[in-house]
Amino acid sequence: MFEWNGDRKQLLSVLWIFLTVNYIYCDIFSLHHAETLQAFLAGKIGGMELTEEFLLSFAFIMQIPMLMIVLSRFLVFKLNKYVNIAAALITGSIQSYTLYMGGTLHYVFFSIFEITTALIILYFASTWKQCNAQSTRSA
Repeated sequence: MFEWNGDRKQLLSVLWIFLTVNYIYCDIFSLHHAETLQAFLAGKIGGMELTEEFLLSFAFIMQIPMLMIVLSRFLVFKLNKYVNIAAALITGSIQSYTLYMGGTLHYVFFSIFEITTALIILYFASTWKQCNAQSTRSA
């Protein structure tokens, strides 16, 4: 049913792409929800004020999964493993916290996929052994 060549670098990168796309589409869908859009336009959502500093802090946070798309492909084994673990813990924890704060039905739906993907990344990174760190792709 599924076929995977054992290349964890490739798999982790694809999982980070999947996670990033889910983040983006969730935000796009939020802009189509009238109450959420009104809250954005008012500069306050979920009890948080959307200041430039707040948005900058979340820009830094959103760089994590986007950077991991590239870093997962090119970092050496040991660094790759631990950076993926740290990034999955950070992004998964933040998403879990925001889900705990509540949200629209589409937000909950996307959050389930985002948290699950972070857990899958965490699993594949934490179980990654040096012996299978190299790509098993044939030329």
